[in-house]
Amino acid sequence: MTKSLSIGRTEIAEAHRAISPFIRRTPVMEIDWPARVHLKLEFLQHSGSFKARGAFANVLLRDVPQAGVVAASGGNHGAAVAYAAMRRGVPATIFVPTVCAPAKIERIRSYGAELVIGGDRYADALIASRTFVAESGALEVHAFDHPVTLAGAGTAGLEIDEQIPELDTLLVAVGGGGLIAGIASWFGGRIRIIGVEPEGAPTLTKALEAGEPVDAPAGSIAADSLAPRRVGELVFPIAQKYVSEVLLVTDDEIRAAQKSLWSVARIAAEPGGAAAFAALLAGRYQPAPNERVAVLVCGANTDAVRFE
Repeated sequence: MTKSLSIGRTEIAEAHRAISPFIRRTPVMEIDWPARVHLKLEFLQHSGSFKARGAFANVLLRDVPQAGVVAASGGNHGAAVAYAAMRRGVPATIFVPTVCAPAKIERIRSYGAELVIGGDRYADALIASRTFVAESGALEVHAFDHPVTLAGAGTAGLEIDEQIPELDTLLVAVGGGGLIAGIASWFGGRIRIIGVEPEGAPTLTKALEAGEPVDAPAGSIAADSLAPRRVGELVFPIAQKYVSEVLLVTDDEIRAAQKSLWSVARIAAEPGGAAAFAALLAGRYQPAPNERVAVLVCGANTDAVRFE
């Protein structure tokens, strides 16, 4: 699988078979606010986010050298790789930027990984991690721009397809784009896939405008999960082909979505995890009558928050 850049249902099903003993089949919840919508509760996944899917796909489907694995991350991917490495008994070294949330740093350390903190953003951590790979011979587990990572992320789409029959539209948060590209590869245009990004980190929006991945701002309260410098080279053509549109939400709308998820469903989502729901709550996406809509709540690695 690693030799091909093609990601489709076959590769995603293969990844699902491999990782199923190690991940949770996360549930779906139906709520009626702000409209009838299904929530895929991927924040209940091991390590607190969907990233465990790609992490396990990498450690199970690729050859891991004695030096172990290395990952650069805003936090969630690092926690997932650290967790997968712990479960498989291999060393892990994780590079994160200073913007990484304390809750994510604590989770990475709890899994026994070697943690290196430095640089302001994900892009800085990525550069440092690749220097380490060159020196150590460890296996790089990319957060979003590798075919095995994409196949792992796509297994969330496989589950949604089984759990929500006749789904019309799925809203998915976008950072580097691995999650939306993996899911879109599974559905292959059969449903409407809507990307949601913070206004301060419009990576896919800028790429689609330019016709190729380009550098974008990396701000917003969701900077530790939805603010790489640019979308992935493998991600972009998939998104270009299968993502119907990309919506932008403000930080205030993300905060409101966090509060609403807590109020309505007692979901304590991190900002990146609430971004897709924010598009629905703020009216950025308005479902048609009887449209069957789902939102993927992708992460909950946040410190305890009082929603008042």
